[in-house]
Amino acid sequence: MRLAGKVALITGGGTGIGLEIARAYVREGAYVYITGRREAKLREAAEEIGGSIGYVAADVSDKEAMLAVADKIRSEQGHVDIVICNAGIGGYVALTDIDEAEFNRVMYTNVLGSYYTVQACLPLMGEGSTVILNTSVTASLGLPNFSLYIAAKSAMKSFIHTWTAELRDRRIRVNAIAPGIIPTPAAGGELGRSPEEEKERQAYRATLIPAGKVGNVTDIANAAVYLGSDESSYVSGVELLVDGGLAAIYPVKL
Repeated sequence: MRLAGKVALITGGGTGIGLEIARAYVREGAYVYITGRREAKLREAAEEIGGSIGYVAADVSDKEAMLAVADKIRSEQGHVDIVICNAGIGGYVALTDIDEAEFNRVMYTNVLGSYYTVQACLPLMGEGSTVILNTSVTASLGLPNFSLYIAAKSAMKSFIHTWTAELRDRRIRVNAIAPGIIPTPAAGGELGRSPEEEKERQAYRATLIPAGKVGNVTDIANAAVYLGSDESSYVSGVELLVDGGLAAIYPVKL
């Protein structure tokens, strides 16, 4: 029970990485709130996990919606100890094809959504609280047709340093988890690959990674438990790469 007594908020918690983190956090004793845009998915996730979990349908790029999430946490728990900015979207789009709509879609969810989430929760966070950003190994790489997503994740990566400095007097830690290749159904679909194409792509990628395999959502959840627990109380301002060593040997053709 490494998170016993802690209250956590996980954005994008109804599926994929966010869902697995929520599952691990409840198992480790935290009371967890998950958000997402699809209420049915959130309800399904909460019912599956059971126990100490609540959900609120909210779009992270909507400031009023995130303030409402914070109000719910305040009324029910009075505080929040761990805020995980996990909600994110992206896609393969060539430089020449990026328009304002696509720019806003990606930046609003990843970057503005992180701002709104943390801004809403800060009044509920006390000394020893922590913010965890879900960045990406891609922010350390250079991948064609992925510039917008990488720009968004790079912006989030910069928050590790600036927010650590800005929140130092409040003793609020800010860290990030940078997932490597973590296949999820949503990720494959968003990038336009069929399940068969996704399986072939990941089998190839596994041969390139020093760990000899692609990762999974449990790998990220384990890192999130560590960064949210008191075991990491002296860890602040870092990006933890959970990528099987990929960034260490790049460039390779992914």
